[in-house]
Amino acid sequence: MKRRFNITGLCIPEKHYMVDIKSRLEEIRVLIEEGAYFTINRARQYGKTTTLNALAGMLADDYRVVRLDFQSLGSASYKDENTFSLAFAACFSRSAGFSGREEEKSSSVLCKLGAVEESGDKSFDLRRLFRMLLQFCESVSKPVVLMIDEADSASNNQVFLDFLAQLRNYYLEREAIGTVTFQSVILAGVYDVRNLKRKIRQEEEHRQNSPWNIAAVFKVNLSFTKEDIQGMLKEYERDHDTGMDTAEIAGLIYEDTSGYPYLVSAFCKLMDEEVKGGEGAAWTREGFLEAERMILTEKNTLFDSLMGKLQDDQKLNTILKTLLFTGADMAYNADEPALDVATMLGFIKNQNGKVKVANRIFETRLYNYYLSASDMEEMEIYKASQRDRNQFVIDGRLNMRRILEKFAEHFQELYGGFDETFVEDMGRRLFLLYLRPIINGVGNYYVEAQTRDLRRTDVIVDYHGEQYIIEMKIWHGSEYNRRGEQQLIQYLDDYQKTKGYMLSFNFNKNKRAGVWEIRVGDKVLIEAVV
Repeated sequence: MKRRFNITGLCIPEKHYMVDIKSRLEEIRVLIEEGAYFTINRARQYGKTTTLNALAGMLADDYRVVRLDFQSLGSASYKDENTFSLAFAACFSRSAGFSGREEEKSSSVLCKLGAVEESGDKSFDLRRLFRMLLQFCESVSKPVVLMIDEADSASNNQVFLDFLAQLRNYYLEREAIGTVTFQSVILAGVYDVRNLKRKIRQEEEHRQNSPWNIAAVFKVNLSFTKEDIQGMLKEYERDHDTGMDTAEIAGLIYEDTSGYPYLVSAFCKLMDEEVKGGEGAAWTREGFLEAERMILTEKNTLFDSLMGKLQDDQKLNTILKTLLFTGADMAYNADEPALDVATMLGFIKNQNGKVKVANRIFETRLYNYYLSASDMEEMEIYKASQRDRNQFVIDGRLNMRRILEKFAEHFQELYGGFDETFVEDMGRRLFLLYLRPIINGVGNYYVEAQTRDLRRTDVIVDYHGEQYIIEMKIWHGSEYNRRGEQQLIQYLDDYQKTKGYMLSFNFNKNKRAGVWEIRVGDKVLIEAVV
């Protein structure tokens, strides 16, 4: 069977090109052998289900693995304790299954579990459910590992919290008096159920505890490294012989995705199936850039989900706007609810104690999202760009100097009288807003994370495979400007370019506004001051 790249549902090695996750599975196995109960909470489409499936296969010889998916229960299953207990019993019975020569005693227990839902026993509750689950654990010859995928889909239901509390109680009894119960319980989902709180009694509003505070900390990194990606591409190359430089393509994909599993697979799938020019042409830097443009414009369930969260959470919205447009240095604080949510959803990451947008693709999608807002597109600078855009492309190449000249002209006309606070907050986003209609559909831009701060931001524009490096900064005097020129020159060396561009927002009333060219060694700098 011809293998392909997969971005929907479970990845299967025989059918799909996959990153080798054996080392991650071994790390998780250590937790299971220690008898840990833990949560795998990662953002959507981060490979949780694929990881659980591969883990179940690895454990099969030594453990009895029971895998459940709480999405299969349906919302009606959480109506009350009786309804949930009946539904869980039936689901557990089906998932535990009959594999090979089943022990007679465990077969009997599973049959009883499977029959309770059909019986509609109104007295069947969590206490009786767990009595039967413990009977099953006692009846089998191997330790039992329980995996529950999409566990957070029930997180707002009191009956689910009570279920977790029962798991917790039996875990504590196992530790204290040696009760035979599950060897390990794994709950997978986006939200971390360790943070859920349960009322100790319904009538006591303020007394709460965590029903999952026995969970071990899960530190296994599920994101892919550049080496992981290259290993997958080598598998593909052995089958297709495209002549690709696997190290180069893996590096490009990693730079854009930071190893987010869905995005890595999406790039590969597009280059394999959608990028024009045949197999060989697709797996080049130019093919990668075409796939990048596709990812940044396509609609899919991941981006729809992320953007939906922005509309629902104003604090999250504010944090991301601040990160993107001001360059503010934001310390990462796991106790800040909005940052915790942003991390769980995959928007941001903790990088050396600082808040950073999780990857370049998310960052650019967010820029496009905010710059496409109706209030932004109603701004005169955007309308000016739409009128001007036909004059900036000559023989398929961008005339970046002309873009800076026209932007400076419009900026002075429209915003020259605004105060410093407005320009600091809006200046850089106004330039990106002006730039977007010009390159839209053909080119792409991204903001270089290493240089983004309150004073300086570097923007890289890709247009028909050619890169343009633009430094945007707030003017802080001639000496600071000279240092900026030297920084840009160094950056040009890194990108093996001889021409770069600078855009300075200067609040000095006696400033020299305009656009001019200077030469520093073998480099040409086009500088615009507004």
